[in-house]
Amino acid sequence: MTLKMKVYSDYVCPFCFLGKKLLEETIKGKDIVVEWMPFELQPYPTPPVDPWNDPGKLEGWKTVILPYAKKWGIDMKLPPFSPHPYTHLAFEGFQYAKEHGKANEYNDRVFTAFFQEGQNIGEIDVLTKLASEIGLNAEEFKNALETRKYKDTHLATLRHAYEEANIHAVPTFVIGKQVVQGIRSKKVFEKIINQELKNETFNPSAGLACDMENHGP
Repeated sequence: MTLKMKVYSDYVCPFCFLGKKLLEETIKGKDIVVEWMPFELQPYPTPPVDPWNDPGKLEGWKTVILPYAKKWGIDMKLPPFSPHPYTHLAFEGFQYAKEHGKANEYNDRVFTAFFQEGQNIGEIDVLTKLASEIGLNAEEFKNALETRKYKDTHLATLRHAYEEANIHAVPTFVIGKQVVQGIRSKKVFEKIINQELKNETFNPSAGLACDMENHGP
């Protein structure tokens, strides 16, 4: 039996990056299909997050995010941008990648570029380079972003997330019929997956997540 999952996330959410890595380790080798779903924490023109000029968020990185990353063996660092970039262009690029059969590869490359390599994923040239690295047509991809070819498609996915799926914070994992907000340990992920495969319900305690007001620590 193939278990289907949807994961709502934003490329600038540190908990989404942590949750993505933990989930991928958990489902490795299992018959599970994951569909990544866009969610913008700070849609333009909402003021973007600026952790380098927010002592509270810097402290959150040091005392919450980095300790969890170390605990789970995940390499990540605070991207060197002030403020963080908007992600609508990155997600429009995701729609192009999805149309060309490389949604998962693109999703992974953008997350890694931001949280491990410190690349500015708000810039078209950076996104184009990342797309070409996973085998997408660079010229066609760049043109799609410059002309906003996938703008309406992306906005439709956001309306789905905000209005239909009622997503308020990310990461949110829809595992079979269960909706789980916030990251979990591999052990808890495994329990949720096993219970869903057995058509049983498991309600874990709240996990770490970014919402549209606080955007994490």
